[in-house]
Amino acid sequence: MVSKGKGILVLLLSSVFMLVACSNKTIPDSTDWPIETFTFTNQEQQELSSKELKGKIWVADFIFTSCDDVCLPMTSNMVKLQKKLKEKGMKDIELVSFSVDPAVDTPQTLKKFGDQFNIDYRNWNFLTGYDQTFIEQFAADNFHTLVKKIPTGDQVMHGTEIFLVNKEGKIVKSYSGTKNFPLEEIVDHIAILQNS
Repeated sequence: MVSKGKGILVLLLSSVFMLVACSNKTIPDSTDWPIETFTFTNQEQQELSSKELKGKIWVADFIFTSCDDVCLPMTSNMVKLQKKLKEKGMKDIELVSFSVDPAVDTPQTLKKFGDQFNIDYRNWNFLTGYDQTFIEQFAADNFHTLVKKIPTGDQVMHGTEIFLVNKEGKIVKSYSGTKNFPLEEIVDHIAILQNS
């Protein structure tokens, strides 16, 4: 009887140890980049502010609707992420796509772009409502990424990373948004943030 009790105690202690070990997981090589407060306009012509995102985990990228190359695969990868989060029942995760071509990307244009991907807008906002100089500086100062309008033509140079932001509004990790998109790794890192 005593040995059975000891066995149960060992099992309980093992379970507690495993729970503690899981909750102590951290994101490797994480960053701690704060994002300045903002209020922009989404595809529904409604304002979205950083205050509304406070307390939520979110994933962000930089795209534009007349992009010739990287924006389509980046948006497709964000769609995959949105679907995977739903499959796993991971709630209160927001997706945010900042337009790097705000003069062209009106809310209506962004909505038309998103509709091509059958996006669920309940947790995904496409943002505009600022000028070119602002978004170039905003991307550099907060996300440490390049955004630069090319003087000739209709294209914009920009980074292709996808960024993970914690509940405190700090960027903790960036990932490739195009080739070798690490879907499972991002989901795992979101789970770590949810449990921290």
